[in-house]
Amino acid sequence: MNSSSALVDWLLDSLELNTSLFHVGRYCGDWHASTHGLAQASFHLIVQGECWLHIDGDPTPQHLNNGDAVFLLRDLAYQLSGESTAAGARECPRRPMLPLDNSAVDGVGLVCGFFHFQSGLSAMIVDSLPAWIILRAGDPSLTAARNLFELILQECERIPAPSSALLERLCHLLFLYVLRQQVIDNTELGGLAALGRQPAFAGLLEQLIARPAEPWSLESMAACTGLSRSAFFKRFRELCGQSPGQVLLMMRMRHACGLLKADQTVAEVSLAAGYQSVAAFTRAFHKVTGQQPGAYRRAQA
Repeated sequence: MNSSSALVDWLLDSLELNTSLFHVGRYCGDWHASTHGLAQASFHLIVQGECWLHIDGDPTPQHLNNGDAVFLLRDLAYQLSGESTAAGARECPRRPMLPLDNSAVDGVGLVCGFFHFQSGLSAMIVDSLPAWIILRAGDPSLTAARNLFELILQECERIPAPSSALLERLCHLLFLYVLRQQVIDNTELGGLAALGRQPAFAGLLEQLIARPAEPWSLESMAACTGLSRSAFFKRFRELCGQSPGQVLLMMRMRHACGLLKADQTVAEVSLAAGYQSVAAFTRAFHKVTGQQPGAYRRAQA
């Protein structure tokens, strides 16, 4: 893939992401679990034993073993269960979790949690990702992620109980590593990742990231790719699913978020993001993030 490291890093840095645990424990016997209906992205790490993932609409159940993980980036209808068939899983009751037991020879141990994407900017990035991603224990392309998973497994063996704070942070990092590998390797991704696979468009994205305050026009962006104005707009939209203006807005608002976090004034940030008036910048910022820039700045402080 031709996506530049600058674009990949920008995408990861633009995800305003919080991670929280909601279950660390073990299921045994007949059981099923699901977070469907909670309107949140979730993850499940298998730290003992094995289970099955059944996603509604997908006829192929996914067998998950110790060391595997699944990241569900939409509020999907699904069941995790010890049953290998979807019909069997639906028949199983929802049971309370038991504490992890390192000596157990049956059942499955899970570390489960939620991802909270905090702004509209994050949603625009997440929407271009697969609805679900599975990390396999034997995947040779994810060495760093595997090392993190080993730390999670070791923490789960801690006596008398693992640290929730450490597990949350390790799961957060694990997801970022998996996400980076997706952007680099998954040639079916749309959005900015699809643009990044084209050298001419990757170069343009690098310039937009580096110089968001410039008065970019459709003509000046097209000139960076060597295409005519109409051909540029058509190809950009085909690859990305968004217009050049929407992507430029995203780039500028991400830059603005970083400056507001650094406690610059709203007036300073509006100029640095390419706006000549605070009012225009405020409208654009609210459109993307759902917040007023002043409120965002105070919350970060």
